[in-house]
Amino acid sequence: MAVMIRLRRMGTKQTPFYRLVVADSRTARDGRFLESLGTYDPRKSPIGLAVDADRTLRWLQRGAQPTDTVRQLLRKAGVMRRFAELRAKPPATT
Repeated sequence: MAVMIRLRRMGTKQTPFYRLVVADSRTARDGRFLESLGTYDPRKSPIGLAVDADRTLRWLQRGAQPTDTVRQLLRKAGVMRRFAELRAKPPATT
């Protein structure tokens, strides 16, 4: 099962907002999802972006792949930088 972090469209016509969700790549865009990680509102100025960074990092460490758009949003939120730092750390030895 390929797990993706992607956007799920919500809202009405002409007023979209999105939820960042973790979902199986085979499900529909607005279909079932495993967990909701945050919200994104492109109509606000500056953009309305709220991300649960700890949960997102946990999913990234488990191998979830963000879509290109989500990767850019996570970069703006600072999550991708933290993920790169975690991957660069050598494992702790006792």
